[in-house]
Amino acid sequence: MFKYVKYLNPLIVYLLAFISFTNTGILCWLVIIYSWVFVPLLELFIKPDSGNMSAAEEELSKNDRIYDYLLYLIVFIQIPTLFFFLYSFIASHLNTVDIIGRITAMGMLCGTFGINVAHELGHRKNKFEQMLARISLLSSLYMHFFIEHNKGHHKNVATPNDPSSARYNEWLYIFYFRTIIFSYLSAWHIANSEMQKKDKSIFSLQNEMLQAHIIQAAFVGLIYLLFGGWITIYFLCSAFMGILLLETVNYIEHYGLQRKTISSHSFERTMPQHSWNSNHAIGRMLLFELSRHSDHHYLASRKYQILKHYDNTPQLPTGYPGSMLLALLPPLWCKIMNKKILQFETQNGETNTLHSLQ
Repeated sequence: MFKYVKYLNPLIVYLLAFISFTNTGILCWLVIIYSWVFVPLLELFIKPDSGNMSAAEEELSKNDRIYDYLLYLIVFIQIPTLFFFLYSFIASHLNTVDIIGRITAMGMLCGTFGINVAHELGHRKNKFEQMLARISLLSSLYMHFFIEHNKGHHKNVATPNDPSSARYNEWLYIFYFRTIIFSYLSAWHIANSEMQKKDKSIFSLQNEMLQAHIIQAAFVGLIYLLFGGWITIYFLCSAFMGILLLETVNYIEHYGLQRKTISSHSFERTMPQHSWNSNHAIGRMLLFELSRHSDHHYLASRKYQILKHYDNTPQLPTGYPGSMLLALLPPLWCKIMNKKILQFETQNGETNTLHSLQ
């Protein structure tokens, strides 16, 4: 039973968010304290688990629908939680610190669960699951992620063509500007190209990017009508925080790694060594195994519950929460991670240096 229960760990964060949205003072900051203090400290003392399922266990788990229902549950909780967050500001006498606390709590939910669960469901072939992915992305107003991630990032990862792959020595704050702007433009390019292949106008309502913008504009308009200007701004702030959380995760997942060049326009196949991996247990449970990112990029269709650890993969110095905090300090991050890249190259006899992607 634990194999299922462990993935209910996100419900702790939703409970803490509920407390944040119904209280003032330090209680408004419980989500931040749990996510950025308690979890990173705990992961410093818990040994990473690199164990994999047996072939029989993997076959059973792959077709076990309960793992899918757990993802659906998060989507069904996310949107009502967002509206409860918005409602919590009505007739509330909050000071600025309390308001920021609630916004950051919702921002954590947007980035940690809204986008992450959408990421998992977005790789599915089932139309219902893809719809849930888009709904989940709506809470961060980042629906174009569905397009660019699946049709751009996975194709171009660890190459100069991918705006979501951080360069060697690139600071996080510079990466934010590059990835947010060029991922958005890439999504437009992909969507428009698909329309042209179908001999349709790029202004057709079948264009996925136009659909995303219409839905998001309508969603923001609904919030404005229901809650007014200030609360709409609070929502936009939380959505933007969710976006920054996602891009911070992108940053640590591929920093400084690159695929070997075969020709001027082609690269070797994406392999497990082209993504940073983390086997820290709490991060794995909270993020539905996202931190086993090496296997995810090797086989994007593999469901989260059966993602594997590979011995010959670069490992982050700690779990995702701790690594994200480290990335906020660029000089320290680069010092630690550049050393790990060089060690990985040396151990694996790389001839095409990983750190030449600049």
